[in-house]
Amino acid sequence: MRDFALPGRSPIYGTGAMAATSHPQATRIAVETMRDGGNAVDAAIAAAAVLTVVEPHMTGIGGDCFALIAEPGRPVTAINGAGRAPDGLSLDTLTAQGITALDIQSPHSVTVPGAIAAWDELALCFGTRPLGDLLAPAISFAKEGYVVAPRIAADWAGQVGKLATNAGACTHLLRDGAAPAVGTVWSSPALATTLETIAHDGARAFYEGDIAEDIVTTLRDLGGVHTRDDFARQTAQHLTPVASKYAGLDLYQLPPSNSGIVANLMLHILARVDAAAAPAHSARRYHLFLEAARLAYAARNRFIADPEQADVPVDHFLSNSLADELASRIDPERRAEDLGSIPDAPGSDTIYLCVVDAEGRAVSLINSIYSAFGSGIVTEKTGIVLHNRGQGFSLELGHPNVIAPRKRPLHTLLPAIACRDGRPEIVFGVMGALFQPMGQVYVLTNLVDHGMDPQQALDFPRIFFEDDHLEAESGVAPQTVDALREMGHDVRPREEAWGGGQVIRIDQATGVLTGASDPRKDGCALGW
Repeated sequence: MRDFALPGRSPIYGTGAMAATSHPQATRIAVETMRDGGNAVDAAIAAAAVLTVVEPHMTGIGGDCFALIAEPGRPVTAINGAGRAPDGLSLDTLTAQGITALDIQSPHSVTVPGAIAAWDELALCFGTRPLGDLLAPAISFAKEGYVVAPRIAADWAGQVGKLATNAGACTHLLRDGAAPAVGTVWSSPALATTLETIAHDGARAFYEGDIAEDIVTTLRDLGGVHTRDDFARQTAQHLTPVASKYAGLDLYQLPPSNSGIVANLMLHILARVDAAAAPAHSARRYHLFLEAARLAYAARNRFIADPEQADVPVDHFLSNSLADELASRIDPERRAEDLGSIPDAPGSDTIYLCVVDAEGRAVSLINSIYSAFGSGIVTEKTGIVLHNRGQGFSLELGHPNVIAPRKRPLHTLLPAIACRDGRPEIVFGVMGALFQPMGQVYVLTNLVDHGMDPQQALDFPRIFFEDDHLEAESGVAPQTVDALREMGHDVRPREEAWGGGQVIRIDQATGVLTGASDPRKDGCALGW
């Protein structure tokens, strides 16, 4: 129970249905969609579409999408909406141009956007309404305008320099060279027209019609190698999720090239060093988390890639032997200067939302353009912000994740569902690029190891890596920071927040839903 004399908010409770997103209007639309007879998948798509309008720096139809769906009596299903590199892009292509690293604003960082294909697949296979109907609220916000919320205004203002370098961005995302202030009513007429075209003509209009032509022309004018064929071939995939156990729960993740299994590996390591026994706010717990993260992220960098073009040893990644080996390297009292190499396998910016409907269907969905405003490249005619997900590729010859034609990069996006005895219990996710696996581990262990409610689990202060040091949010106690420094960690204060997230917890015995939204964003949870 929280201290009601201190700032904060309670979680949201209900027994019918619930949604949690990073923006109040998106949450409202999700709840209204279900009130009007739609299911959780319909609600998730409608909310995701609204977020592409009202949080343009975090998400957009020019990005990618992943989702997990848990339906009563059926296995958890995964939808992979990751885009691919153009057919004409390779390491040789970049080397010939003298490119040794992909710049955020390079057209080569733009992979084919997969979000629209993913939404369409979700609607066709799991929803009850056509995609066009679900886009209507987003179209209304884009046409008629919405009020810019505080966190969004702050983030937007910090990206003016990036946006000012692109003609489309100046046209659609700035007014007289400035970002909108808090409380500004902002509309996106070109994006509204684009969404109307998709609603009327279907998802393929994004990949095969004038919209695709506008994107390809924009990128090629900047030196990109994208073609109409690259877009026409984009589809979403149905995949079997990867799962592993923690504290009696089965934690489901998207398989690689998604990096969800990094969170699972962290949890395996933490179970072996008895991190659950450390007090929630203690330096010891943060220390164990950070050392486990160093190891798990190193394993991610070593192994995760597109499984269609590389051998990704998922079984090894989640094996007891790897977790045992990595856990044995952690000194519970002090930071290790060198945690060693990762053993080979034997033989070889973002929005997150969750929805639960009255039938017990649960959706965990994440949609992203990667960096703030993605690549900063915006199409002038159609008003689409294009992501920079290609930065997830390696440019190291021979690396499993090396850039290659039609390849999908390592992805930081990881929606999650934790089930007990085959039924969803926790539907959750944490935004924040590389922070996401760490964020998941914070939230899940706060819930199951420390008995926090979903809001407390999200409110909990965070520490994570920034370059060669750690950065602690202001909520971390000074004595905890001092203790970590004594253990050998270089800890510095962080001005910004680490990520954001949403949680819905389902009590299968009583039917009670408990929802929460991260205070680091503008969002909320609602239910009935």
